[in-house]
Amino acid sequence: MADSNNSDGRKEANSKACSSGGKQSGVSAEQVVAGFQRLRQEQRSMATKAAELEMEISEHSLVIDALKEVDPSRKCYRLIGGVLVERTVSEVLPALENNKGQISKIVDSLGSQMQTKGKELNEYRERYNIRIVGEDEAAGKAAVTKRESEGGGSKGGAGVLVS
Repeated sequence: MADSNNSDGRKEANSKACSSGGKQSGVSAEQVVAGFQRLRQEQRSMATKAAELEMEISEHSLVIDALKEVDPSRKCYRLIGGVLVERTVSEVLPALENNKGQISKIVDSLGSQMQTKGKELNEYRERYNIRIVGEDEAAGKAAVTKRESEGGGSKGGAGVLVS
Protein backbone atom coordinates (compact mmCIF):
# COMPACT_ATOMS: atom_id res chain seq x y z
CA MET A 1 0.00 0.00 0.00
CA ALA A 2 1.62 3.26 -1.13
CA ASP A 3 -0.08 5.44 1.48
CA SER A 4 0.98 3.32 4.44
CA ASN A 5 4.27 5.22 4.75
CA ASN A 6 2.62 8.48 5.83
CA SER A 7 4.48 10.51 8.41
CA ASP A 8 1.66 10.07 10.91
CA GLY A 9 -0.13 7.00 9.48
CA ARG A 10 -3.58 8.60 9.47
CA LYS A 11 -4.76 7.52 6.01
CA GLU A 12 -4.14 3.80 6.59
CA ALA A 13 -5.90 3.82 9.95
CA ASN A 14 -8.86 5.76 8.55
CA SER A 15 -9.34 3.40 5.60
CA LYS A 16 -9.37 0.38 7.89
CA ALA A 17 -11.76 1.98 10.34
CA CYS A 18 -14.13 3.08 7.57
CA SER A 19 -14.09 -0.24 5.77
CA SER A 20 -14.94 -2.46 8.66
CA GLY A 21 -16.63 -0.20 11.14
CA GLY A 22 -13.73 -0.93 13.50
CA LYS A 23 -14.50 -4.67 13.71
CA GLN A 24 -11.85 -6.18 11.42
CA SER A 25 -8.53 -4.77 10.31
CA GLY A 26 -7.38 -6.98 7.41
CA VAL A 27 -9.62 -5.65 4.64
CA SER A 28 -9.22 -2.32 2.87
CA ALA A 29 -12.13 -0.02 2.07
CA GLU A 30 -11.64 -0.68 -1.64
CA GLN A 31 -11.92 -4.44 -1.10
CA VAL A 32 -15.10 -4.03 0.96
CA VAL A 33 -16.69 -1.79 -1.66
CA ALA A 34 -15.63 -4.14 -4.47
CA GLY A 35 -17.11 -7.13 -2.62
CA PHE A 36 -20.34 -5.25 -1.98
CA GLN A 37 -20.60 -4.13 -5.60
CA ARG A 38 -19.94 -7.71 -6.76
CA LEU A 39 -22.77 -9.05 -4.59
CA ARG A 40 -25.14 -6.35 -5.82
CA GLN A 41 -24.21 -7.06 -9.44
CA GLU A 42 -24.81 -10.80 -8.94
CA GLN A 43 -28.23 -10.05 -7.48
CA ARG A 44 -29.06 -7.68 -10.34
CA SER A 45 -28.03 -10.23 -12.96
CA MET A 46 -30.25 -12.85 -11.29
CA ALA A 47 -33.17 -10.41 -11.34
CA THR A 48 -32.53 -9.62 -15.00
CA LYS A 49 -32.41 -13.30 -15.91
CA ALA A 50 -35.61 -13.96 -13.95
CA ALA A 51 -37.36 -11.13 -15.82
CA GLU A 52 -36.20 -12.53 -19.16
CA LEU A 53 -37.50 -15.96 -18.25
CA GLU A 54 -40.83 -14.49 -17.10
CA MET A 55 -41.14 -12.92 -20.55
CA GLU A 56 -40.45 -16.31 -22.13
CA ILE A 57 -43.17 -17.87 -19.96
CA SER A 58 -45.68 -15.26 -21.11
CA GLU A 59 -44.65 -15.83 -24.76
CA HIS A 60 -45.07 -19.59 -24.30
CA SER A 61 -48.51 -18.99 -22.79
CA LEU A 62 -49.59 -16.89 -25.76
CA VAL A 63 -48.45 -19.55 -28.24
CA ILE A 64 -50.02 -22.37 -26.22
CA ASP A 65 -53.35 -20.50 -26.05
CA ALA A 66 -53.23 -19.88 -29.80
CA LEU A 67 -52.40 -23.51 -30.62
CA LYS A 68 -55.18 -24.91 -28.41
CA GLU A 69 -57.74 -23.38 -30.76
CA VAL A 70 -56.14 -24.94 -33.86
CA ASP A 71 -56.73 -28.36 -35.42
CA PRO A 72 -54.17 -30.81 -33.92
CA SER A 73 -53.25 -32.20 -37.36
CA ARG A 74 -52.39 -28.76 -38.76
CA LYS A 75 -48.78 -28.06 -39.72
CA CYS A 76 -46.78 -25.63 -37.63
CA TYR A 77 -43.17 -24.56 -37.56
CA ARG A 78 -40.94 -24.47 -34.55
CA LEU A 79 -37.46 -23.05 -34.11
CA ILE A 80 -35.21 -25.60 -32.42
CA GLY A 81 -31.58 -24.67 -31.89
CA GLY A 82 -31.63 -22.15 -34.72
CA VAL A 83 -33.25 -24.59 -37.16
CA LEU A 84 -36.84 -24.17 -38.29
CA VAL A 85 -38.57 -27.57 -38.29
CA GLU A 86 -42.00 -28.56 -39.53
CA ARG A 87 -44.21 -30.41 -37.05
CA THR A 88 -47.88 -30.80 -36.28
CA VAL A 89 -49.70 -28.91 -33.55
CA SER A 90 -50.24 -32.19 -31.67
CA GLU A 91 -46.44 -32.68 -31.51
CA VAL A 92 -45.53 -29.11 -30.65
CA LEU A 93 -48.16 -28.33 -28.01
CA PRO A 94 -46.97 -30.86 -25.36
CA ALA A 95 -43.36 -29.81 -25.92
CA LEU A 96 -44.25 -26.14 -25.39
CA GLU A 97 -46.19 -26.95 -22.22
CA ASN A 98 -43.24 -28.97 -20.94
CA ASN A 99 -40.80 -26.12 -21.74
CA LYS A 100 -43.07 -23.64 -19.98
CA GLY A 101 -43.10 -25.84 -16.86
CA GLN A 102 -39.30 -26.18 -16.91
CA ILE A 103 -38.85 -22.42 -17.28
CA SER A 104 -41.24 -21.87 -14.35
CA LYS A 105 -39.11 -24.16 -12.19
CA ILE A 106 -35.99 -22.22 -13.16
CA VAL A 107 -37.69 -18.92 -12.29
CA ASP A 108 -38.68 -20.32 -8.88
CA SER A 109 -35.11 -21.48 -8.34
CA LEU A 110 -33.78 -18.04 -9.31
CA GLY A 111 -36.23 -16.44 -6.89
CA SER A 112 -34.91 -18.50 -3.99
CA GLN A 113 -31.31 -17.79 -5.08
CA MET A 114 -32.10 -14.05 -5.15
CA GLN A 115 -33.50 -14.26 -1.61
CA THR A 116 -30.36 -16.04 -0.45
CA LYS A 117 -28.18 -13.45 -2.20
CA GLY A 118 -30.22 -10.67 -0.58
CA LYS A 119 -29.62 -12.15 2.86
CA GLU A 120 -25.92 -12.51 2.07
CA LEU A 121 -25.85 -8.89 0.91
CA ASN A 122 -27.54 -7.67 4.10
CA GLU A 123 -25.15 -9.68 6.26
CA TYR A 124 -22.23 -8.19 4.34
CA ARG A 125 -23.64 -4.69 4.88
CA GLU A 126 -24.02 -5.31 8.61
CA ARG A 127 -20.59 -6.92 8.95
CA TYR A 128 -18.81 -3.97 7.36
CA ASN A 129 -21.27 -1.28 8.47
CA ILE A 130 -22.03 -0.21 4.89
CA ARG A 131 -24.39 2.72 4.40
CA ILE A 132 -25.82 3.54 0.98
CA VAL A 133 -25.90 7.23 0.06
CA GLY A 134 -29.44 8.58 0.40
CA GLU A 135 -30.69 5.54 2.30
CA ASP A 136 -30.34 7.11 5.76
CA GLU A 137 -32.10 10.28 4.61
CA ALA A 138 -34.99 8.29 3.14
CA ALA A 139 -35.29 6.16 6.27
CA GLY A 140 -35.22 9.27 8.45
CA LYS A 141 -37.93 10.95 6.40
CA ALA A 142 -40.07 7.82 6.53
CA ALA A 143 -39.70 7.66 10.32
CA VAL A 144 -40.62 11.34 10.69
CA THR A 145 -43.61 10.91 8.38
CA LYS A 146 -44.76 7.88 10.37
CA ARG A 147 -44.43 9.74 13.67
CA GLU A 148 -46.25 12.77 12.28
CA SER A 149 -49.11 10.57 11.08
CA GLU A 150 -49.32 9.10 14.57
CA GLY A 151 -49.65 12.58 16.03
CA GLY A 152 -46.27 12.88 17.76
CA GLY A 153 -44.37 14.62 14.99
CA SER A 154 -42.10 17.62 14.84
CA LYS A 155 -43.40 21.08 15.65
CA GLY A 156 -42.64 23.85 13.19
CA GLY A 157 -40.83 21.61 10.69
CA ALA A 158 -37.38 22.34 12.17
CA GLY A 159 -36.36 18.67 12.13
CA VAL A 160 -36.60 18.33 15.91
CA LEU A 161 -38.83 15.62 17.31
CA VAL A 162 -40.77 16.45 20.44
CA SER A 163 -42.15 13.58 22.45
